[in-house]
Amino acid sequence: MNRADAVTLFRTILVFPIAYAILAKFSPVLVVIGIIVMFVLDAIDGFFAINTASRGKIGIFDYIRYASGDKKLGSYVEKLRPSLKKQSKYGARIDVAGDRATEYIFWIIFTYVGILPLWLLFIIVLRHSFVDAFMGAKGTSSKMKSTFARVVYGSKAGRFGVGALKAITFSYLVLVYVLNAPAVPGYLLVALLVAYIMLRGIAEIYESFRK
Repeated sequence: MNRADAVTLFRTILVFPIAYAILAKFSPVLVVIGIIVMFVLDAIDGFFAINTASRGKIGIFDYIRYASGDKKLGSYVEKLRPSLKKQSKYGARIDVAGDRATEYIFWIIFTYVGILPLWLLFIIVLRHSFVDAFMGAKGTSSKMKSTFARVVYGSKAGRFGVGALKAITFSYLVLVYVLNAPAVPGYLLVALLVAYIMLRGIAEIYESFRK
């Protein structure tokens, strides 16, 4: 197992003690830190994958520049795509599976404790199921061709935005459950997150129908 897949596996396993801590109403500060760490690890596995494919030529600061939109590094990373695929036959799929598993667990927890309605969980599950099926048939979501899909889904800002929004939303819902923080800001964050997720889903499905 390469380092990128190991990080993905670790962050997926990490969600279980975090989930237990939420249900047990353990220290919300530590829980929020755990959630943030888990989502940061999602970026770190990308760094390990690129670093290995480039044989160490991409350092952490170069990766930050790449993630910030450096065009020169972006072109270089694109040339590494074949090497990235050779590293792990199922690397990209494992990453998606890890994302889905951790996200589902959070949605389920907050539905279970009564903060979120059950129908919202159904929407999330249906969205991910159909989008993953369409994109799986397409082969990959790493090379979006349409401008709409590239901006909404494939851009670095889009990927960072949805990850950051998930971390903020789930962290605040922890405060709602454990500390009885005002629920309205949490509902607004959830509405924004779900709208963003649905928009990205539309972009993915739209891309899957393109030849």
